[in-house]
Amino acid sequence: MATSKKTMTLNLTDAEMSALEELCEKKDLSKTAVLRQALRLYQAVEVRAERGDKFFFEDEKTKEKAEVVML
Repeated sequence: MATSKKTMTLNLTDAEMSALEELCEKKDLSKTAVLRQALRLYQAVEVRAERGDKFFFEDEKTKEKAEVVML
């Protein structure tokens, strides 16, 4: 079963495009692949946030935690 694909135009600021290009280079991925990963991550975060889960970043060395607040 073939997956249907759609095409879209995305307008980014210079800063947003630079950030995207940096991620592409760092991860050795295309812009499309990076944006697809970002969408999947955002979707997973939204599902967990809707359940009331909390998100944290933890510093490996200090074990200091910072909560991510979703709007």
